[in-house]
Amino acid sequence: MIECRAVGAMGANCYLVSCPETRKAALIDPGANGSGIQEWVNEKGVQVEYILLTHGHFDHIGAVDKLRELYQAKVGIHKEDAVMLTSGAHNLSRMLGRSYEFKPADFLLEDGQVLQVGNLNLTVIATPGHTLGGVCFLTSEGLLSGDTLFDGSIGRTDFPGGSYDELIKSVVKKLLVLPEDTKVYPGHGPETTIGREKRENPFLQ
Repeated sequence: MIECRAVGAMGANCYLVSCPETRKAALIDPGANGSGIQEWVNEKGVQVEYILLTHGHFDHIGAVDKLRELYQAKVGIHKEDAVMLTSGAHNLSRMLGRSYEFKPADFLLEDGQVLQVGNLNLTVIATPGHTLGGVCFLTSEGLLSGDTLFDGSIGRTDFPGGSYDELIKSVVKKLLVLPEDTKVYPGHGPETTIGREKRENPFLQ
């Protein structure tokens, strides 16, 4: 089961991916409002085992340490974005006059890695372009695309580590090859499908 809650001033989508049989769960991109996310998780009655990050920008990682400690969950991020957890300069929070600095990740994500959450599998797909270490997570219910692919758009590439060419390559070679009915759950905004983006996304025509 994939459920979504937008958090923080940037409206980043935090996802709760849970296994209905075992009640095990993973939180994806808990960007802010840790107390609100805690209430949400507790309402669902699930056990959070992982906190997984699609990339390291501040609006996707802001509640990591609070929730890691609360649930004793393991935090995973791609190695190319790992420094963003511990550096306000790298996660861009310093640009806003604050500095978000957190503990290092508990483990590093790799392309093709499969994480088991109860009876669910989450497959890591490396999609650099928005950041050097951007990833998506593929489940049987759909694709959690972070800031790589949006409804009718793609992620920004003008931040440090961004590359328009790399992002387009990631989307075309890694994501558009998925079945067209694959649901896409992005890092901001509404969900979409792979088929819709292939047909209508102006950046992919």
